[in-house]
Amino acid sequence: MTQIATSTTERLTVASARVAAAIGGADVGAVDEEVLLRAMGDIAEVRNAADLVLATLAAEAARRSQRERGYDGLAQRKGHRNVGSLVQNITGQSKADVTRAMQTGEELAAMNDDSSSVQDAAVPTWERMLGDALAEGALASPQYRAIRTGLGAPPVERHPELDPEFLPQAWAKAVEMLLDEARTVPVEELRAAARIARDRLDPVGVTLRFEERFAARSFRAWIDEAGQHHARIAFDDDAAAWVHAIMNAALRPRRGPRFVGEGAKEKTADAAADERSNEQLQYDTLMAVLRSGAAVDPGQAFGDRQPGVRIVVEAPAISRADERGEIRVDGVGHVEDGGQALPGGVIEKYLCDAGSVAVSLDEHGRPLNVGREQRFFSAKQRTAIAVREGGCIGPSCTAPPSWCEYHHIDHWWEHHGKTDVDDGVPLCRNCHLRCHNLGWRIVRERDAVTGDDSYWLHRPPDPVTGEVREPERLRSKPPRRFALLRSDG
Repeated sequence: MTQIATSTTERLTVASARVAAAIGGADVGAVDEEVLLRAMGDIAEVRNAADLVLATLAAEAARRSQRERGYDGLAQRKGHRNVGSLVQNITGQSKADVTRAMQTGEELAAMNDDSSSVQDAAVPTWERMLGDALAEGALASPQYRAIRTGLGAPPVERHPELDPEFLPQAWAKAVEMLLDEARTVPVEELRAAARIARDRLDPVGVTLRFEERFAARSFRAWIDEAGQHHARIAFDDDAAAWVHAIMNAALRPRRGPRFVGEGAKEKTADAAADERSNEQLQYDTLMAVLRSGAAVDPGQAFGDRQPGVRIVVEAPAISRADERGEIRVDGVGHVEDGGQALPGGVIEKYLCDAGSVAVSLDEHGRPLNVGREQRFFSAKQRTAIAVREGGCIGPSCTAPPSWCEYHHIDHWWEHHGKTDVDDGVPLCRNCHLRCHNLGWRIVRERDAVTGDDSYWLHRPPDPVTGEVREPERLRSKPPRRFALLRSDG
């Protein structure tokens, strides 16, 4: 039978006591900043432990309400049609939240069931790692579910050419990487990272999932009682990439100066005078595209950059099938903004219609350099940096490459910096301004053993306390970070 770990109830009790002692009966407006932040962390600890206990109890309630028990089941005796309704009534949570809680509880119960002496051997290592992280408080329930559902289970049956143990071992490596990333990224990005890891490990599944979502594409419009027209769209992956590119282009001028000269300042002033909300601007953009077609003047509707979908695909995945030079893509590619995987057939279409730009990387993933011959990063360099980093590398930032500006970590004037891709990093406007205005310094360090680069954020001492702050490692998030998971296969 499943047990609630003593460590979980202790975390719940201790963290609750800390919250009560810190802010119980206090005027929140007068609470010290450090006390405020610690209390929020303690409340998160309380919630995570409580969610774990609730998941375990909900799964047990589901076991006692199984269909074979009939009207003697717990939920039925309490007047509910099913256990989900019972738990919803008690907790006040949504149906989706209750379903996720019961699913988590059932998975933990399967891992910890002591009814079989071989149970531990039956639980895969990667699944055990996730369960232990949740039980120990290293993961919150939403983070656990994000990794669990995003990564899924190893599709060993789809890859008979591999050693049966290879994919489970690669899954365990992916979980290890994702548990590390979970400490610094929001749950939405963690879910996306889990999907990217799955797609790198299961390229066959990329095509299958693409086809499923393509088959599910739909558009439905209706009019409500007040006469307001509504629509619901389910996009396929390719169309979604285009729509996101169009909307990002439409919103980009609203984000302010881009450190590129006077023309950008004029566009920024125009954008500041625009009283439309982002939702209204996206709606107007969509209508403009539908009315004008794909040949619309990019300066009229999209600001300073025409929208387009950029796909990153590694050269070994591309081959020419015959003497006519027909292109074949044997692997998968990833949309630059967001990292979603696309199957080879879609990439072949883009290569045929739009062509490609080659980016050369060395064995450590470092692209080309140009020294101090030019002040600004070239278009190819920006592409190379975006491929290397996968978006803004500011702390806890999720901005995609299309929102980014490119920052010299050794400042051009102050440090006589070079316009080399090793010394350039993508930062969204907000992180770029903070970097300059708050005295942040980004430093590149190269591992003496592997030769890989990492970037570290050095903040100045705390202006109030004078405390020297520890450097923080900045995380890259390109899809290719999961490439080594298949390297032994």
